[in-house]
Amino acid sequence: MSWKSVAKGYVDSEVVWRPEEHAWTDDSRLKRFLHQHKLNNLDELIEKAVLDPAWYWDAVVRDLDLYWQEPYSKVMDQSRGKAWTEWFVDGKLNISENCLDRHVRKGKGDRVAIVWEGEDGEERKYTYAEMLTETNKLANALMEMGIGKGDRIGIFMPMIPETAIALLAVSRIGAIFIPIFSGYGAQAVATRLSDAEAKVLITADGFFRRGKVVPMKETADEAIGMAPTIQKQIVVQRLHRDISMVTERDVFWIDLLSGKSDSYEPAKTDSNDAFMLIYTSGTTGKPKGAVHVHTGFPVKAANDMVYAFDLCEDDTMFWFTDIGWMMGPWEILGVLILGATMVFYEGTPDFPKPDRLWDLVEKYQVTHLGISPTAVRSLMNQGDNWVLQHDLSSLRVLGSTGEPWNPEPWLWFFKVVGESRCPIINYSGGTEISGGILGCFPLTPQKPGSFTGPFPGVDADVFSEEGHSVTNEVGELVIKQAWVGMTRGFWRDSERYLETYWSRWKDIWVHGDWALVDENGFWYIHGRSDDTLKIAGKRVGPAEVESALVAHEAILEAAAIGVPDELKGEAVVAFVVLAPGFIPSDKLQEELKEQVVKYLGKALKPKQIHIVKDIPKTRNAKIMRRIVKAAYLGKDPGDTSALENPQAIEGISKPIL
Repeated sequence: MSWKSVAKGYVDSEVVWRPEEHAWTDDSRLKRFLHQHKLNNLDELIEKAVLDPAWYWDAVVRDLDLYWQEPYSKVMDQSRGKAWTEWFVDGKLNISENCLDRHVRKGKGDRVAIVWEGEDGEERKYTYAEMLTETNKLANALMEMGIGKGDRIGIFMPMIPETAIALLAVSRIGAIFIPIFSGYGAQAVATRLSDAEAKVLITADGFFRRGKVVPMKETADEAIGMAPTIQKQIVVQRLHRDISMVTERDVFWIDLLSGKSDSYEPAKTDSNDAFMLIYTSGTTGKPKGAVHVHTGFPVKAANDMVYAFDLCEDDTMFWFTDIGWMMGPWEILGVLILGATMVFYEGTPDFPKPDRLWDLVEKYQVTHLGISPTAVRSLMNQGDNWVLQHDLSSLRVLGSTGEPWNPEPWLWFFKVVGESRCPIINYSGGTEISGGILGCFPLTPQKPGSFTGPFPGVDADVFSEEGHSVTNEVGELVIKQAWVGMTRGFWRDSERYLETYWSRWKDIWVHGDWALVDENGFWYIHGRSDDTLKIAGKRVGPAEVESALVAHEAILEAAAIGVPDELKGEAVVAFVVLAPGFIPSDKLQEELKEQVVKYLGKALKPKQIHIVKDIPKTRNAKIMRRIVKAAYLGKDPGDTSALENPQAIEGISKPIL
């Protein structure tokens, strides 16, 4: 039986995973936290955290056993207003010390921190002690360059161990790092470096992707030509390519660290000192630089990882991501704070064969695997046998983020990959959140594609257009109180920050996602507000239309958008990629329209369905619907630098059929 036919029988109210059937949930960190604070269940914890957020976040940092250089005098301070809440006031904490030194001092320096595999099969491992040594060497080297507290350093790197070391070394000296997507072109890199007025760029000579060399040094050189504040460039020789080095400016990583001391006392950094500046791509205008502080992003990442994903010291996490996406720093900081192990991989999950991802899971005994729904759909279409030939018994928890699920890939991920025993921790939030708004938890049942609800400490709700809380109705996802991890604004652009998130309703964060809470308390994300369709007065998430389309055996991928329509105000137009063996035809287009009608009703019948070779996506397989819509309507698509396949844009405006 195919997974598409399984999904046809899928019932919205079906619970497919129950914690009481899995013994490990009784010893989960969340269960222990509840017991410690004499709470009976997750609902009681969420309620108490909403009523007293200072109590909750104080309890979290104590449970994480963070090391404070100086204790904080007050958990939260909202004297400047909710949008500018400060946490752990007067406290001094350096995040690199909590990721490395803290574990080494406890005698755990020989634990493996990072396992890395290149697409070409090269492997390296670093223990916590080795990571500390390399981090200290780089910290000393940066200080000798004249880099100090508050200076900005770009990290334009593939997912290799040096990337994590660079992040930690920059934080260690009190400087600010800028993680930059490894697939960006020169202009996108330069825009971020220039806006931040970065002094140093750390890059690599290149990396492998699908067996081909992706040159980075040349891109970095071009970007530096447009970013005049860059004084030094540090180059990691990942491929040992023959590259040009500019005298006085460029230095190889290995030469820079040679002879440097392996001892460096972490800078005394304030709780609210910035340590990361991460840029998000906007629909229009320049990218937004979200500012994050030492006790913001890392604490929120560890909070989510320990209570939702139940990541423990003996676990190994592999989240398929890039340093330029939020999930890259999230994985590094969260895993290291918790003293666990992470797997880095630089290539694609299906090269040189469709089982590369499953081979990595088996080889490195991965316990926690994170991947996007679109990537799951792609791997699912390669067939079950590529999964079944591997022993994936090490897996305990699956994770996903980036976009809404369709039922069939969720069920395939759950049943084939997770063998119906691993919960899928559906995870939705964002760069400015430092992790999740909504998630799933080891102590609650799961329905395909749903969320259990908000994270403790995140006072989330769904608002109608009038600003009232609603159930069983799609509305705006909002947050009603400040939380640890909330961005401290956009870099040198406070007005844009306030306008983006705080301007619609007083003291309410409007996230930009459509969400729904059903009558049983399960939550669902229906896509971005600017992606959501409103057809004849009915609001529908594009993922619902796409789910209906990919349920057809001929469809591999789908993207749905709304376009202006004289009769309905807005009409559905969809783009689909055919599965192997199927031929474009007018008959198939009509079948697909009726498929949507069958699932969603006549009012949502697509005005047109176009067959294309590819759909614009990011490297982590997130469909870029705003770009699809702009290309179709002949408008400026805005920032396209994050695209994995920019050639797909032309295919949208000139489809096969």
